[in-house]
Amino acid sequence: MDTKSSALKEGFLIKRGHVVHNWKARWFVLTPDKLLYFKYEGGKKDSSQRGKILLKDCVITCPFLEHENRPLVLKLHSKPGVDHFLEACSREERDAWAADIRAAVDRLRAAEGGEAKPSSAETRLQNVELSKVLDSMYDVHSGIKTGSHVEQGSTYSNCFSGSAAVDWLVSVQFALTRVEAVTLGSALVEMGLLQPVGLRSVEALRSAGLSQQLQDDSTALYSFADSLKKRGSVKAETSLSAMELSGKVVKRGYLLKQGHRRKNWKVRLFVLRSEPAFLHYFDPSRV
Repeated sequence: MDTKSSALKEGFLIKRGHVVHNWKARWFVLTPDKLLYFKYEGGKKDSSQRGKILLKDCVITCPFLEHENRPLVLKLHSKPGVDHFLEACSREERDAWAADIRAAVDRLRAAEGGEAKPSSAETRLQNVELSKVLDSMYDVHSGIKTGSHVEQGSTYSNCFSGSAAVDWLVSVQFALTRVEAVTLGSALVEMGLLQPVGLRSVEALRSAGLSQQLQDDSTALYSFADSLKKRGSVKAETSLSAMELSGKVVKRGYLLKQGHRRKNWKVRLFVLRSEPAFLHYFDPSRV
């Protein structure tokens, strides 16, 4: 098969190794029936592929939040029973890859005369008990991580972003889609179980409808209600420096960067921030 003519999507993802569990940048090519990946060195893609993931009957888990400090991972469980862990550069990029891979899997199933699995999301959402959601969310070991966040120059502690809450609700399958997670999270806000923190989430509470009082936004902050905090302390994530958090993220993505001394090319995760303006770059295998 001609990879170029059959490619549905291409781009960098960070892949965890099967034997040695380190993370390496790879160039991925999505085709109608498989996901190919290549090594990228010296500023160009290796002509020979490093591996492939067959998509027939593949199960996608997105987001997959069991890797500490790596919230942008998705998991592919292929038919031979092998798990593949891939990390994107942003939530949008991660979700786009998951959606495209899932669509390819559904097309393969339909071509064989099967049907896409029916969604029971509406029934399931109606049967969810908010008290159980809140207890699970607050759990010290498996609940959502809280930490310090900076919004418009002000620092807020023991809080989390709306997008992190949506990620968590989907990952533990209280909701099946991000839209349903927003609806469920908004119900927690409406009941006063979660409270907005900072200008972004407070403004949304005033202007949004009842089903969108929790914003799927990394700059909209929330915390648990004061009455819940009396139960005990919540696990906090490793805090970043104030400088890293203070700027507004304008864009994230993978780029090839030439080294200053060796002049070799390496994949780096670039983060463009404003107010103050900085362009940071990191080794994505160590972030």
